[in-house]
Amino acid sequence: MMSVWQWIPTLYFSEGIPYVMVMTLSVVMYKNLHVSNTDIALYTSWLYLPWVIKPLWSPLVDRSRTKRFWIICLQFVIGAALALVALTVPGTGFFRGTLAVFWLMAFSSATHDIAADGFYLLALPASQQAAFVGVRSTFYRLAMIAGQGGLVYLAGKLQVITGDVPVAWALVFWLIAGFFVLIGFYHLLALPKPTSDHAVKSNSQWVVDYFSVFAAFFRKQGIGTMVGFLLLYRLAEAQLLKLVTPFLLDPRALGGLGLTTPQVGIIYGTIGVIALTLGGLGGGYVISRFGLKRLLWPMIISMHLPNLVFVLLALLQPDNLYLIGGALAVEQFGYGFGFTAYMLYMMMVAEGEHKTAHYAICTGFMALGMMLPGMAAGWIQDHLGYPNFFIWVCVATIPSFAATALIKIDAGFGKKV
Repeated sequence: MMSVWQWIPTLYFSEGIPYVMVMTLSVVMYKNLHVSNTDIALYTSWLYLPWVIKPLWSPLVDRSRTKRFWIICLQFVIGAALALVALTVPGTGFFRGTLAVFWLMAFSSATHDIAADGFYLLALPASQQAAFVGVRSTFYRLAMIAGQGGLVYLAGKLQVITGDVPVAWALVFWLIAGFFVLIGFYHLLALPKPTSDHAVKSNSQWVVDYFSVFAAFFRKQGIGTMVGFLLLYRLAEAQLLKLVTPFLLDPRALGGLGLTTPQVGIIYGTIGVIALTLGGLGGGYVISRFGLKRLLWPMIISMHLPNLVFVLLALLQPDNLYLIGGALAVEQFGYGFGFTAYMLYMMMVAEGEHKTAHYAICTGFMALGMMLPGMAAGWIQDHLGYPNFFIWVCVATIPSFAATALIKIDAGFGKKV
């Protein structure tokens, strides 16, 4: 048991860090470097693409080398990518240069996810897999708090100390690059070598089998409404998430709340993520008591109704940090609570012979549903201003409610027996 504790927490903490660097810290950094909201939302949304299409190359990871090999090599690659960001940020062409490196990091992180999740299934017996699911999730969430909270706070403080925004962010990325080099060496020693972890032998039928898995997914009864739900459930949230940090950082004269970078790290990156986690835990508990079918509508309402918080914040522009923090905590708790229904629905859709592969396809649609709306969010906000943008976000929840009305939930699914 002790050996399991030696690698599961570090593996899933290191899985969460690059995702949060690519999807969240990049937004904060570009905002600090005065990139427009339109460009931030458009180009950082493209970074979702590796997670959209990762099911396409997951069989290739199975068929070449061990999962352990992939994990360790990719952690060194991610470390190198972080170092390249640190080198590129202070340059004059920082936007193009850092985006190119973030693309490398995103593909490396998505492939690392495939290898880490596969290794988890191979290295643990079935009885321990269920027992350590909570540990996996906890350390992934801790990575989010460390990234969105701790590293954003550190970047803000370094900006004050150095008086140079690019240098401050370069120091943050150097720090995390060093961490990934160390974690790569640590896992070289700590990760077990299960006998089942080997390259899957190829045969003449594997290409046929590969395409048959996708065909089986799209032959599911009601697949059109399923895919519509997967794409539309977070239509509003996908737009909102791209503009929350710019809204908090923008000066009041531009309609923002004028918070400092350290304040954003504490209020949104730490308190917000804790509230998000508690909402997810609460959602999982009530579904286990009453089942997904009974909780679906209360959960989608709890996810979308708190978006009104941002309308009020944009109109009133309060300067009380406790009020702002409380409002963000309410919104994040509702988001975490309602998102649980989405995760359970994906599990229900994936049920069947190809459960693992079909769940991966669902996560691809989930990422696509975040990528496409997020790309246009900055342009919409630049033209509407923050108050009208957040009103638009509330209007954009209507397709989500419509998609929810069309899906069918198996009676009792998710309810603990």
